[in-house]
Amino acid sequence: MNTWIAAALASLVSLPAIAADALPPRVQQVTFKSEVGSVQFKQKIKGYQTAEYKLVAKAGQTLTVDFKSSNTSAYFNVAAPGADEALFNGSIMGDHFAAAVPADGEYTVQVYLMRNAARRQAVASYSLSLWLSDNASADAKKPATKSP
Repeated sequence: MNTWIAAALASLVSLPAIAADALPPRVQQVTFKSEVGSVQFKQKIKGYQTAEYKLVAKAGQTLTVDFKSSNTSAYFNVAAPGADEALFNGSIMGDHFAAAVPADGEYTVQVYLMRNAARRQAVASYSLSLWLSDNASADAKKPATKSP
C-alpha cells in the first residue's frame, strides 16, 4: 500500500515538469513581398516557451539569420523540411547563420531557452532578422551590419 501511494505521489509531482516541456510553440508564418526579402521580429520568450518562424524557400536560395538576445541562454535552430537533425544549432554554432538551403520547402527557425534558464522561468527579449535571397545576390540584398 505504501509503495502504491509513493508511486502515485511521485507521478503527481512530475506532472508540472512534463506539462512545462509540452508547451505549444508560438508559430509565426513568415512571408515576403516577393520570393526574396527580409523581415525582423522583436519578441520575448519565457521558460519552456519556444517561438517558431516558418518560411518557404527554394533550393539554392540563401537564408540568413541574425539573432540577438538579452539572455545568454537563448538560442535558435534552423530546421530543413523533413530533416531529422537541425541544419544549424545555435547553442553550438553561434548567433549568425547564412547558407544556401539544400531543398525546396518550409524551413523553421526555432528560438528557445536552454534548460538551465527555462526551468527558472527566465525571460529572453530578442531580435531575429531573416533574409531570403537568390544565391548570387545574397550579399547585395543583406543590409550592412556592424561586427561585435
